[in-house]
Amino acid sequence: MAHAVVIGAGIGGLTAALALAHKGWEVTILERAPSIEPVGAGLAVAPNALRALDVIGAGDEVRKLSAIQGQSGLRLPDGRWLARTTAEDAAARYGDPIVLLTRSALVGILAGRLPQGALRVNTRVESVDPATGRVVVAGTAETFEADLVVAADGIRSATRSALFPGHPAPVYAGVTSWRAIVPLPRVTGASETVPASETVPASETVPASETVPASETWGRGLIFGVMPLAGGQVYCYATATVPPGLRAADEREELLRLFGRWHDPIPALLEAADPAAVLRHDIHSLDVPLPAFHVGRVALLGDAAHPMTPNLGQGACQAMEDAVVLAGRVSPGGDPAAGLAAYSRERLARTTPIVRRSRAICRLTRWRNPLAVALRDGAMRAANRLGPNVALRQGDEVFAWAP
Repeated sequence: MAHAVVIGAGIGGLTAALALAHKGWEVTILERAPSIEPVGAGLAVAPNALRALDVIGAGDEVRKLSAIQGQSGLRLPDGRWLARTTAEDAAARYGDPIVLLTRSALVGILAGRLPQGALRVNTRVESVDPATGRVVVAGTAETFEADLVVAADGIRSATRSALFPGHPAPVYAGVTSWRAIVPLPRVTGASETVPASETVPASETVPASETVPASETWGRGLIFGVMPLAGGQVYCYATATVPPGLRAADEREELLRLFGRWHDPIPALLEAADPAAVLRHDIHSLDVPLPAFHVGRVALLGDAAHPMTPNLGQGACQAMEDAVVLAGRVSPGGDPAAGLAAYSRERLARTTPIVRRSRAICRLTRWRNPLAVALRDGAMRAANRLGPNVALRQGDEVFAWAP
């Protein structure tokens, strides 16, 4: 049986292993960490990624975790809406919801489907020979002879650096990010009151209940996202335009300093957050696309191939797309060269504009000049007045993909 070695047991690597196994490959996953307990808080599985998961039979299990209902959109720090739509409208347009779930839940769904004995933890790869597919494990004499190697080793991919040694590395995108999962606070009708200047039609009002609408709030160089999860939790994320490498002694206190006077329920969510569970990372993006996503028998996938900012929520989604496309192009019974070339062409054409678009949105979120911010917000408000479909159409090229 043809043998594929997958380097990295993140979401992209796990999806690739399952997709390849589904096509008849024997699969070994090498993960350097002692376990695959994921680092991270929440993530979005968009309609395009749900269709990718359908290929490996996991789509419906993820759909069951959908918790976004009713009104959602972009807001100002005082609570006024810049742009609105509903989860139901989006699902009707794309045939599927956007599912917000914890990274651990998705990793658990994927890992639970792996073939017995496929995963090797505490195994760091030292080198890969793209000509032969030989994978050398660090600190041992162990090697793996692979017909195909899938490098899903993340944004700091050692495999990418070895295959393309002169290529520019990912660069700091100008923002740092925070993430946390918070117990759902009680939300009163008052917390969802919209100023008279932005009155919501009766058909669009949010009933007073123990829920929060999905929203992303844009300030001057600051963003705060609120996304409901299944099980009475909320995924919160934030970004700020600051120099790289900064850290606070207490990151929750830093978030309260930046966002504590923003609209409800943001202050209550931050008060409810566990300070020890607030994660902070600087954001990087690969601004110069790679010339290819493969060399010899080695394919790059996910953040190893196309690191992007999180502004479109497509990092993990594109990794899942990569995985099923790769498995569909390489045959376990033949030379992978033609299939890998096809994979490179398809995925470069697909991911490059998404990386650039996400980066462009990131630049908009960094604006701090009051006049520039007012013009930006005015443009978004004007577009929203043309109707909810205007905002939804912006996602067509991303969300309408199918394998």
